[in-house]
Amino acid sequence: MKRSGRASQGLFTIGIAALFLAGFFLLVVLGAKSYQNTVAGQSENNRVRALSSYLTAVVRANDGRGAVSVQQGEDGQILVIDDGSGYSLRIYRHDGALLEEYAAREAALAPADAQVIAATGVFAIEKLSDGLLRVTTDAGSVLLHLRSEGGATP
Repeated sequence: MKRSGRASQGLFTIGIAALFLAGFFLLVVLGAKSYQNTVAGQSENNRVRALSSYLTAVVRANDGRGAVSVQQGEDGQILVIDDGSGYSLRIYRHDGALLEEYAAREAALAPADAQVIAATGVFAIEKLSDGLLRVTTDAGSVLLHLRSEGGATP
């Protein structure tokens, strides 16, 4: 009779250990999934903030009297930042990508030679008031306050 009691006690101990092991593996799987979701969310947030921050930095770095203007191109609006030397930085959307091109002020757009900033289906520039622009992309909207006295020229 003692052997039967010890056998059931051994099975009970193995069962409890297996239960703890299964719980441990479940905890590891749930933790890994949670970490994966957190990293994916953080990566998306970084992508969104990077595009908005880039646009803000480019405009602020080159903001001078009458330097920032908005023009209409074949594919939509073009944000033009003139550097005063006859050249300008042009930011525009072409074939689902936001492009940046530095060229002579009057030169035609050359998307093949432009640098891709990010993929976006939307690039809209709205003049809210004198010196205040709203630039909208797939990543969201960013307000740009032009510090220059002239503001943005339409």
